[in-house]
Amino acid sequence: MALRFVSSPFAVSRETSNELGGALVGESPSGAVPGWPVQRVFAPLLGATSAAIRETWVTDQPVTSGYREGIAWRRVDGLLYGVLEVDEADFDAAPGCSRLQAASEESYSRIFRLLDAERVPHLWRVWNYLAAINLETHGLERYRQFNVGRQEAFLKGNRGATGNVPAACAIGLAGSPLSIAFMAGTTPAVPLENPRQVSAYNYPPDYGPRSPTFSRGALAYPDGQEILFISGTASIIGHETVSPGDVAGQCRESTANINAVIAEANRQCRTAPFSLGELSYRVYVRQAGDFRVIRETLGRLLGKVEIVFLQADICRHDLLLEIEAFASHSLEGG
Repeated sequence: MALRFVSSPFAVSRETSNELGGALVGESPSGAVPGWPVQRVFAPLLGATSAAIRETWVTDQPVTSGYREGIAWRRVDGLLYGVLEVDEADFDAAPGCSRLQAASEESYSRIFRLLDAERVPHLWRVWNYLAAINLETHGLERYRQFNVGRQEAFLKGNRGATGNVPAACAIGLAGSPLSIAFMAGTTPAVPLENPRQVSAYNYPPDYGPRSPTFSRGALAYPDGQEILFISGTASIIGHETVSPGDVAGQCRESTANINAVIAEANRQCRTAPFSLGELSYRVYVRQAGDFRVIRETLGRLLGKVEIVFLQADICRHDLLLEIEAFASHSLEGG
């Protein structure tokens, strides 16, 4: 099986039998959107020639589809991609538990039930989006509420909350439902950490009652391939934000962190080494006014690479950008 990633300006088109799933990024289109499982990431694109981009994971085999507990999914042998959207208003708040926390826990519990039923138990990569990520309600920032619910589901689902956890991001989008897309496999991914940073799942209590449940990156193995997923990466050393207020400085530190994850991947990869210049990037920019500096700085640091820029909120008030990336190698040829 060959798994390809295709990115193109959005246009209404027919789906094919080998589209596994993906994302629609940018403005909400006026026409029909692609069928599920397609994650809707409706946020302003910056510096793009089109208002929306369609990103799709495509296989060379026909896929099977299903729908369970609100999750639309497609799969081929050894690999499953799914998307779930929930409205927080559909969940009850309780003492010590907000609607978002309840929605997060239930969403991940549904994902784990699906993966167990389909016998694809290992989460490789997760994309999380929610509204008002930095807003404090119920005495706790909403991102931290999400982390409580997510970790609770990992623990109740007999998944560890440290070590072998998926690569992930969590981003704030204005008016977004809680939206979770995920890729999972029959074989475990190899989690990657960054020696410049404390592992997110070992953060001290200063960052909330439950630590974020994700690894800094992962090496995943669809049949015949090795994919490097780099989680949402920002200007953090140890567990503290560095270069607050300095957007160019945050670009440099974020890139240094990505380089560190690549180095860890290259210590364990089964193919030719990965490099900064071959990755595909998505960059989340907190303030649209910083876009020019971010684009110019990353251009010097990364060279001519594929980058999608969009305006979105980051998980800490003092972080001005976050970068995620991936690359794929053939196990035969590197």
